[in-house]
Amino acid sequence: MEVLYIYDHCPFCVKPRMIFGFKNRPYTITYLLNDDEETPIKMIGQKMLPILQEGEHYMAESMDIVTHVDQLDGKPVLTGASNPAVIPWIDSIYDNFNRLVIPRYANNSTLPEFVTPEARAYFTRKKEALLGDFATLFEQTEVRVAEMNKKLLELERLIKSASACNGEWSEDDIHLFPILRGLSTVEGVVYPEKVNNYRQTMSALTGVPLFTIS
Repeated sequence: MEVLYIYDHCPFCVKPRMIFGFKNRPYTITYLLNDDEETPIKMIGQKMLPILQEGEHYMAESMDIVTHVDQLDGKPVLTGASNPAVIPWIDSIYDNFNRLVIPRYANNSTLPEFVTPEARAYFTRKKEALLGDFATLFEQTEVRVAEMNKKLLELERLIKSASACNGEWSEDDIHLFPILRGLSTVEGVVYPEKVNNYRQTMSALTGVPLFTIS
């Protein structure tokens, strides 16, 4: 059975989890501590997840894994056309998304990659160097959530079906759902009806649960 090494919080790690769910293909999840550099470096030569293990072979890069798993049985399911508006929408919210969700990941006591103080401190140190002080980002929550809610109204117009954003499974779903899953860790985000139905349905179809806000 294939083994997928991931961090639970990581949107890129959600992508291969989705294709295993779409394909109803069994696999094993192994969570690594966020400060575990040795394990992924032994596997692929750098600290990066997700990593797919098949026997003694290791594969990195989330979309490479998605494509590989989708085509293993010769019956790919990601056959739908992409909507040229979906990726630009993701790009337009990505900075705000990171500044909302990443401090909350660091505070989430249920994430297996942060079960030790050292792993949590490692993540915090790395991400604060990129995004700024987490305490300051938390102070910006009201403004940032309001902006995100406006952008979700734009996304509402792009959703064609609860089970596939473009009406048929495509790579757009693989890119979009991990963002909506990440947002589920942020209190105060308002999901328009079609966006909410989509994120709930995709969670059920893929077996990747949304976060519960504590």
